[in-house]
Parts: sequence; structure tokens; C-alpha cells
Amino acid sequence: MAADTSNPLKIIVQRNPSESQLSELGIKSWPKWGCSPGKYQLKFDAQETCYLVRGRVKVYPKNCSTDQETVEFGAGDLVIIPKGLSCTWDVSVAVDKHYTFDASSPSSSSS
Repeated sequence: MAADTSNPLKIIVQRNPSESQLSELGIKSWPKWGCSPGKYQLKFDAQETCYLVRGRVKVYPKNCSTDQETVEFGAGDLVIIPKGLSCTWDVSVAVDKHYTFDASSPSSSSS
């Protein structure tokens, strides 16, 4: 089945989620990852949900032709990165984040 190019892979950013939502997700039990400022080429083979404890990132998706498609997020943001996204992370402030991967990455619940 061909990929649906009319629906590009989209990063979802939720600003300042509530403490109850964070504890419901179990974020404190997720692994941690960090990086220093710089540019990183990343490819996501599974959907990733992450919560930034600190940092500032500007993401440029690979197939991005306009500035509108770049996404910025930082400390306090809950971010969902879709499976299959290739992008460049331009990290301006060192990042510390909790993250988890969804191996199945369902795009819609069809139950």
C-alpha cells in the first residue's frame, strides 16, 4: 500500500500538560535521554512520546519545504513524534527528556 502523501507526518506538541496527566502516563518511570546543543539527524522507527525536562529544540522534517513545517518545543512540553519521521533536530539549549516508544504505533484505533 502506498504512503498517503496528503497527510504528512506531523509532530504534536502539548504545552504544559498537567501533573495528573504526566503521572497517569508514568513519565517518571520512562528512560531519560539528553544531548548537548548542536544539529542531529534522526529517524524515528517507532512513534515516540517524550516530555522535555529542559532544553529547546527546532525540528526540521526531511521533506520540509517551508518554515511552516518546522516545529519548536522546549522544557515542559509533551511531544509526540510520528513513526517514520526523518528530521534534523537543531538543539539550541541542551536537552534532558523522558521518552517512550510505541512499537505498534497505531495511526487510528480500528476496534
